[in-house]
Amino acid sequence: MGAGERGGRPVTTREEFLRYFVGWARENAGSHRCLVMLRGTEVIGMAWLAVVRRVPSPRAPARASGDVQCVYVIPAERDRGLGGRLIDAVRELAREAGLERVTVHSSARAVPAYRRHGFVASPRLLQAPGDGVADAGSAGAAGAAGSPGGSGDTPESPASGGSGG
Repeated sequence: MGAGERGGRPVTTREEFLRYFVGWARENAGSHRCLVMLRGTEVIGMAWLAVVRRVPSPRAPARASGDVQCVYVIPAERDRGLGGRLIDAVRELAREAGLERVTVHSSARAVPAYRRHGFVASPRLLQAPGDGVADAGSAGAAGAAGSPGGSGDTPESPASGGSGG
């Protein structure tokens, strides 16, 4: 979700942010997977899954888990089920990668969408605040379409978009 959509003010220009974002995507291509949703040639949504290798255990030497860090649908395309399709695509990507679990830190608006698509609260997943400055409204899924489930409007399927080269 753009800073302006939450009532915040961007700290950079659009062009500066785009340069930063492209550099970030290249630097993190080894750990982050990007899914892009297209309507024709226009990007109308995206989802980012961070994949973290976990400490080996004797029963599972090669382990990994995932964290949904962003599901975003442009405002004009929201409430048509597209965010839900991106959530499903991220879960499928996680299954294909053999991840043990996938977590998400969601905006309040998107919690119902994640629940409809298989996410549940865990009494064992704890968190502590870090010392860094976080954007108060930046949840992992800020901007996910609010009503996954179908509207008859059928864009192209989410396509793996890679995050750099």
